[in-house]
Amino acid sequence: MPKQVIEQEKNWYVIHTYSGYEDAVAKNLKQRIDSLGMEDKIFNVIVPKERKIKIKNGKRKTIEEKIYPGYVLVEMIVDDASWYVVRNTPRVTGFLGAETTPIPVSKRDIDDLMKRMEVGTEPQFTIDVEIGANVKITDGPFKGFEGRVSEIDQEKGKIKVLINMFGRDTPVELDSLQIKKL
Repeated sequence: MPKQVIEQEKNWYVIHTYSGYEDAVAKNLKQRIDSLGMEDKIFNVIVPKERKIKIKNGKRKTIEEKIYPGYVLVEMIVDDASWYVVRNTPRVTGFLGAETTPIPVSKRDIDDLMKRMEVGTEPQFTIDVEIGANVKITDGPFKGFEGRVSEIDQEKGKIKVLINMFGRDTPVELDSLQIKKL
């Protein structure tokens, strides 16, 4: 008697991997699918990532960040053979589900995730301070200084902050990610 309840429809499933090895697992699994001829049972392997804006060395950088570290999504039809191929891929610790029965991810959750991952969409930044707000500078050469917001450029994500230096208010242009509200 087969171990898996045979569902002949393809669904998305979540597999758990060693953290930091998601891309390696996805690549390895794709190679295994090809070499073992499982293209008719395992259709897609994705490491969910999204683009984010970070400040590094005072410069704005767009990076790709894993949405669910330690997890990989697989679109497949579950049967004993396909389960075995995925489960025995190096650095895969198992499926998300009850014991040996993987639980499919809902269509709505997959649609939401795909929308979040859409390639080509630049990450949006929102500036959640108003002119006149008191802020603390968290990054860059003026780190630790406190000041008052005097200008906001939503489009570029820049803020002008007046900080008190040498007894007078001095305007400093900062990235919106370099400050926090007080």
